Amino acid sequence: MTSAEPGPGAGRAGPVGLTDLTDLADLESVRERLAREPGELTPHRVARALRESGRPVGDATVLAVYEALRRDVVGAGPLEPLLRTPGVTDVVVNGPGSVYLDRGAGLERTDVRFSDEAAVRRLAQRLAAAGGRRLDDATPYVDLRLPDGTRFHAVLAPVARPGTLLSLRVPRARGFTLPQLLAAGALTPEGVRLLEAVVAGRLAFLVSGGTGTGKTTLLAALLSLVDPAERLVLVEDSGELRPQHPHAVALEGRPDNVEGAGGIDLRTLVRQALRMRPDRLVVGEVRGPEVVELLAAMNTGHEGGCGTLHANSAVDVPARVEALALAAGLGRAAAHSQLASAVDVVLHLARSRDGTRRLAEVAVPERGSDGLVRMRVAVAFGADGRAVPGPAVEALTDRLCA
Repeated sequence: MTSAEPGPGAGRAGPVGLTDLTDLADLESVRERLAREPGELTPHRVARALRESGRPVGDATVLAVYEALRRDVVGAGPLEPLLRTPGVTDVVVNGPGSVYLDRGAGLERTDVRFSDEAAVRRLAQRLAAAGGRRLDDATPYVDLRLPDGTRFHAVLAPVARPGTLLSLRVPRARGFTLPQLLAAGALTPEGVRLLEAVVAGRLAFLVSGGTGTGKTTLLAALLSLVDPAERLVLVEDSGELRPQHPHAVALEGRPDNVEGAGGIDLRTLVRQALRMRPDRLVVGEVRGPEVVELLAAMNTGHEGGCGTLHANSAVDVPARVEALALAAGLGRAAAHSQLASAVDVVLHLARSRDGTRRLAEVAVPERGSDGLVRMRVAVAFGADGRAVPGPAVEALTDRLCA
């Protein structure tokens, strides 16, 4: 499927916005009148407020205004229908007049509109409050998981342009399986067999890739292949992994509350996970000091450990790990030494221009005479799905057969 940059009328997800009867003036007038007399929002109260404002009161008008106001105080407001759209993975708001969704083939512009910047801001603040976080001019950004599992990020204007920006990532009720990823074109038959061998061989691995390439999706699918007798302990900043495994338990990080206290970071949770008798320790996204604990765990008998990592290519993984380790106080030489003995293979994902996510490279670490680790490609998968052996294919075979 090809996905070009959507124009003003292209790729619409269907009309979900307000009707002509419920323009900004009507909504604000009714909102102000209802606010003067607090009470439950009902169509009867909306009809009375419309009559008081001098507007014609027909059933269609009352119901349109009522639904618009109800969406403003319940769930994700006007974004709720988009979040419930089958197959949707992301919904993004670029100010009041620009709302997009992603169903796996790139962004599609929708017909959803907010009445004004204040409406976007109200929704952002209400969702932040639902997650127990503060969002205002003093703290103009927030990143959290909503009660239903949706990942929510917001940045308020004027820090954000052209207005308040919202990003919502929708959790899938059940994770993908490798056959489903094969059917979707993310994997080839050769890739499936290789990944199954990586899991069965209890190799320690990292899934790398850019934002939105499907790292968490692939990791969850691989964890579903783990022997049911093994205990998986998942550590995540925001719970997104949903492996279909009977013995998977999870620890989730917690940000500071509105008083600036009570936060629990991933580094602390990795330490706790090591005391929970994990057969496999999984860090959903390695992006900070927790990389030190993860590498240490992989070097102390915890086989099959794994996690995801942001990187532009498999070759860039050592530099990324080094940077994270240095920030945590681990020297360069020590970081490379830990990486060389901890990680057996890197699975790198890429996203094509048409929006397709796919396994692009499988690489293995090799430590040079200078002590630094370099990644060597064992298998590369072209856009046409063809598997091309790389210079490290024999090294990968040795690890799978060990």
